Amino acid sequence: MAMEQDVIDKIRASVTMQIGSRVKIKQDEGRHRSSIREGVLQGAYPSVFTVVVDGRTPGEEQVLSYSYSDIVTKVIRMKLCEAS
Repeated sequence: MAMEQDVIDKIRASVTMQIGSRVKIKQDEGRHRSSIREGVLQGAYPSVFTVVVDGRTPGEEQVLSYSYSDIVTKVIRMKLCEAS
């Protein structure tokens, strides 16, 4: 249990350092389906972090929240977008 908490603490610290960065998130939706979204890390909280994802049109942004355990269990995979 303590080892799992250490992993979550490291993920939380990493996410906190990247606030304001552009990220790409691949979310497993089950039955061999997944979605890919891009957005900006907005905030990091004790149990969750938030991402403002791009909409199809300007002004259609959404704020999504994910738990750090979503990364550990591979429900989502997140990586930084390369600077252009």
